[in-house]
Amino acid sequence: MEIADVRKRVQRRIDLARRDAVARRERSALIESAYARFLSDVAEPLFRQLENVLHAEGHRFRLETPKGSLRLSSERSPDEYIEIALDTQATPPTVVGRARHARGRRVIADERRLGDGEVSSLTDEVVLAFVVDALGPFVER
Repeated sequence: MEIADVRKRVQRRIDLARRDAVARRERSALIESAYARFLSDVAEPLFRQLENVLHAEGHRFRLETPKGSLRLSSERSPDEYIEIALDTQATPPTVVGRARHARGRRVIADERRLGDGEVSSLTDEVVLAFVVDALGPFVER
């Protein structure tokens, strides 16, 4: 095989990889922007309502807003929580819900995509369904 042919193929692959990386960064930036709007306009008001309802029902949770996520943490144990976040390691970035609670020394963690994972398809109903489902172990005591 001629060195010129090898070089051309390698150069084409390098160019393709660079174009793919630029496109992936642009897509990720759009998704992160849409997710930030979703958090502020839909998810945070819903999480505040959930926090108030849980307080009224005698379950002490506090809303935390670490960068890029929302978390309802149990006041009994900060290691027990329900949260939503954007998984930027997934391709494409995906919205996930996480729940973590303890039973004695055993820690049970659950993580799942919300809806189909797309920010544009998320509604307050999808988020509410996840949180209500994840609440079971926290409120059964």
